[in-house]
Amino acid sequence: MQRISRLLAFLATFAVLTTSLAAATAAATPQDVVATLEKGYEALADLQADFSQRTTIASLKREERGAGELFIKKTAGGAAMFRFNYSKPHQQIISNGKTVWYYLPENKQVMITDAASLFEGGNAMALNYLTGMGHLSADFTVAFAEERRDTKGNYILDLVPKKKSPAVAKLQLTVSARAVEEFQASGTVREPFPVISSVIYDQIGNRTRIDYRRFACRHSTSFQRWISRK
Repeated sequence: MQRISRLLAFLATFAVLTTSLAAATAAATPQDVVATLEKGYEALADLQADFSQRTTIASLKREERGAGELFIKKTAGGAAMFRFNYSKPHQQIISNGKTVWYYLPENKQVMITDAASLFEGGNAMALNYLTGMGHLSADFTVAFAEERRDTKGNYILDLVPKKKSPAVAKLQLTVSARAVEEFQASGTVREPFPVISSVIYDQIGNRTRIDYRRFACRHSTSFQRWISRK
């Protein structure tokens, strides 16, 4: 059950993140950053990135670490297929946009969940982003964090769900300042996923931070076949 809770929190984070994109210029507002994120997701076709993850379990006062690579592919119908290959711990999370497979090779175990039921109720916003139909501005109250920028000048957003969710009490995104500056200057987005890191807080005080790096886009049918295989 604990694994499913962590999976839900991670996918909620991921699903929001796949709609996101960046921040900048001294005059930028939270709405400017959100507009950049949503515009970037419109342009997103497929994506590959490395990630590292740190989860703090409040009740146990324990931190768990993970790392691996993720793959995202938007289909013609708007649904998003995704695959998380964890190198630490060794596991995989795969979805074709309708079903989610959670594979634990060390236990020789596969858990299968319907994507719609996974994000039912208060978590519906997460599924909206995975299918490319969600909007940050519609589902979240957005403001700059108390620390508006990080040490490198990137913007930090606090996003609170407008509809209460057990998986997401607050989401914090650190977004590339350069991407927002480019969007403000030209109205276009060259980086379809300039999210640098995210921190998700659930209703019982657990905290999961995910850092992203080494982004690449792979426009190929073989990529689609690979991401969807189980």
